[in-house]
Amino acid sequence: MPATLRLSPLKDWEDEQVLEALSGGNRMALAELYKRYWYALYRVAYQKTRSAETAEELVQDLFVQLWQKRGALTVRRVDSYLFSALKYSVIDTIKSQVVHEKYQEYQQFFASQSDSSTEDHLAYTDLIGTIETELLKLPPKTQEVFRLSRFEGQTIPEISQKLALTDKAVEYHLTKALKLLRAQLRDYSFVLWLLLLAQR
Repeated sequence: MPATLRLSPLKDWEDEQVLEALSGGNRMALAELYKRYWYALYRVAYQKTRSAETAEELVQDLFVQLWQKRGALTVRRVDSYLFSALKYSVIDTIKSQVVHEKYQEYQQFFASQSDSSTEDHLAYTDLIGTIETELLKLPPKTQEVFRLSRFEGQTIPEISQKLALTDKAVEYHLTKALKLLRAQLRDYSFVLWLLLLAQR
């Protein structure tokens, strides 16, 4: 990087130059990109999620990931990279919310029927028992990833950060768990659909 550029304010640099500085560990470069793009990213996230809190978290997580991956970035256009990454984060968040909400509705439905219908209550108990039994056949880490995703509604980036795994590793564990459950839950087609929904 030219010496004259290093002496000039970051706000005068091109995106690519700021990104180069970021790759070298310059925290001020991260702050500069945040100032340039946070509002535009926030607006997109808010339009899709209709939640100010969720939109803020998505944008903040995006820049945290940008910093964490700074040494391995192969980005041509910063804006394209940021908006593309946000798009997939939003999709993942919405899908996880849908799965979590539908699963909770299913639980509440059977719970509400337990007093009046012994048969439904037994069906619900059998379902939960089947899921738990099948999950125990999986490695502990795979079980944990599945529970965080499908039962607690956490997104892949959230699970990655919590368990110190890559996004690809989280996706691997989810695929592994769902492959097993797909074979064992054929008698519970509605629940199976809910569990698989986030993969679509």
